[in-house]
Amino acid sequence: MTSPKILVIEDVVIHSPACKISETTDLSLRFKGECEKLIEDSHIINNIDIKKRLQKLGYAVSDITNFGENIISRISELTPNLVLINLYLPGKINNLQVGDIIQQKFNIPVLYLVDDCQVNRLDTKYYQHHGNCISKHYNQRELYAAIEEALYKHKIENRLQSPQKWLTVINCMACAVVVTDNHGCIEVMNPAAELLTGWQQWEMLGQNIGQVLSIRDSHTGEKIENLVQQAMVTGEVIKLPDNCILTAKDGKQIPIGDSIAPIRDRNDKITGTVIVFQDISDRKEVEAQLVYNAFYDSLTLLPNRVLFQDRLQQAFERSKRQKGYKFAVLFLDLDGFKEINDHFGHSVGDSFLAAIARCLESCLRSGDTIARFGGDEFAILLEDIVDITVATQVAQRIHETLKSSVDVNGKQIFTTASIGISLSHHGYEEPGLFLRDADIAMYRAKGKGKANYVVFQE
Repeated sequence: MTSPKILVIEDVVIHSPACKISETTDLSLRFKGECEKLIEDSHIINNIDIKKRLQKLGYAVSDITNFGENIISRISELTPNLVLINLYLPGKINNLQVGDIIQQKFNIPVLYLVDDCQVNRLDTKYYQHHGNCISKHYNQRELYAAIEEALYKHKIENRLQSPQKWLTVINCMACAVVVTDNHGCIEVMNPAAELLTGWQQWEMLGQNIGQVLSIRDSHTGEKIENLVQQAMVTGEVIKLPDNCILTAKDGKQIPIGDSIAPIRDRNDKITGTVIVFQDISDRKEVEAQLVYNAFYDSLTLLPNRVLFQDRLQQAFERSKRQKGYKFAVLFLDLDGFKEINDHFGHSVGDSFLAAIARCLESCLRSGDTIARFGGDEFAILLEDIVDITVATQVAQRIHETLKSSVDVNGKQIFTTASIGISLSHHGYEEPGLFLRDADIAMYRAKGKGKANYVVFQE
């Protein structure tokens, strides 16, 4: 390979520590002395000085040479671990081009020695893609750190750029991984992606990612598209939307989550995307269970106080917006439940409450809400009613239903209930007052004897 025409500038080719100094060597000896200038009033490296410095740091200097027609063959013979180039720019950047050739042809890292003024003349982004640099006015600590950093970065980049290692890592991942090119066409699918989607890699190579990653919003049913294009256009990691449902090859609906990230080459150019996703069904079930536990009573499976108050708040807000919209709150307490617990035991008492919950539900419309407030107390929300008659009819229906015995583990148990009722009107300033007044009315009903209801009045 013919090297580009260049200025005759001396360079140094070195090997990675062949005779590294002992780890126990006193650091004060390794980096002793003040910063010394590598070059004084000249752009030529002081060969003896640089050689001594490198050897003192534990490196073997393979050769000190000039740029010339045989530079490529010379590097081929020496097979160094790193090339140190004295970068002199009187108006051209051929030395950077030669450095590129060295890195690309031989996969050898390059470290440039530059004057401080030269750094300002180089485009930073361009320069970063050609190699590492160190000021010519370095000290030994800085030289050692620069060389080690260049060697380490090169080692890591080689690991990451090894296709076989990449494939090994991807194939071992528990998450599904799909790699696309910059047109969104599939290049790689790992076994986890094949298992989750139902598609085999050989079927989908070269196909658009949309065929494998057919996803919709579980709430709206709308198809979610262009996520891969979005990651490539923005150059940013895109999270898969919440409530994302994957339709597998067999039509199975699977909730998935994770992200799509752009893939960049050494020149920071986006060459494709990597999509990482996983089945989050278990997580969704746990989340749903947590939500259920937060809003439902575990014994009766009815809404609890929190959910009831939320629905009461909504009804209250609706009554303020809609003229003529009315609702009622019933507060119910079982008569003599303590005696049932004492006589049959708490286990039977709990089963009895669960059975009573089903009885109360049977007395309501599908849109009404009944909640257990704790113990033997229940609250009912009747929405969109004409007048108080609807609420009193529900109370009467509950009394009629409770006249029949409830079978619990072969035991026939009877009970009655005291019910207080409050009706919505514009005098209420906040929804909690409906519950307060229904509770007051319930105690008035209990005072009248068992199986009574009372409508609250000021």
